[in-house]
Amino acid sequence: MQRDAQVLYRVPRSRRGWELSEETMPESVVHDAAVELLKAILAWWASQRGNVQIARNLAIRWDEDAPSVGVDPDVSVLSPPPPERDLRSVRTWIAGHSPPLLAIEVVSETNPHEDYVIAPDKYAASGTRELWIFDPLLAGPNSHGGPFRIQVWLRDAQGSFVRSYAGDGPARSELVAAHLVTADEGRKLRIADDPLGTRLWPTAEEAERAAKEEALLRIAALEAARRNDRG
Repeated sequence: MQRDAQVLYRVPRSRRGWELSEETMPESVVHDAAVELLKAILAWWASQRGNVQIARNLAIRWDEDAPSVGVDPDVSVLSPPPPERDLRSVRTWIAGHSPPLLAIEVVSETNPHEDYVIAPDKYAASGTRELWIFDPLLAGPNSHGGPFRIQVWLRDAQGSFVRSYAGDGPARSELVAAHLVTADEGRKLRIADDPLGTRLWPTAEEAERAAKEEALLRIAALEAARRNDRG
């Protein structure tokens, strides 16, 4: 069921409790598989565009006066990417460092409150252009009508950060000009050219495999045509 909603409010640039933890929490198999698939799909997309970097768990920091404040998205899309080869974090007050075009959070079963309640405020403050929140196991809270399988937050023409979609999908992403659709009984999120998900974006591995299969089909067709000519 599709649920459309818009939420608009002001958030501070920094807030106590937004500091990044140095501890790494273990990820579930479902969480890790969903993140790796989205990163692989967006890496293929980035390879078609150029000047785009796809990162996982890269810290984003935006307040020079409180540099420990930040967020580390499961997947982020940076364009143009920062110039450093050994990038440790994005610091948007430094020349060449810009907020992500896109950030993706896959909801953690151990702390869904973080992704549902705190993350949108932090991404609003950071200057991120678009945020996807994917909840494969519907582990989020019931507040505000949730849990939602997919949420899309975006920065509108006035600079406000609003939730443009909350529901089961498909959901439209203006940033990538495509649709977000679920797969594997809702445990994975994929990107497609159409809302029905019939034209899925591939990973590089899937694209290579499809190209090989197409080449084999062409060879088989040519061999069949030669046999017919000889007959």
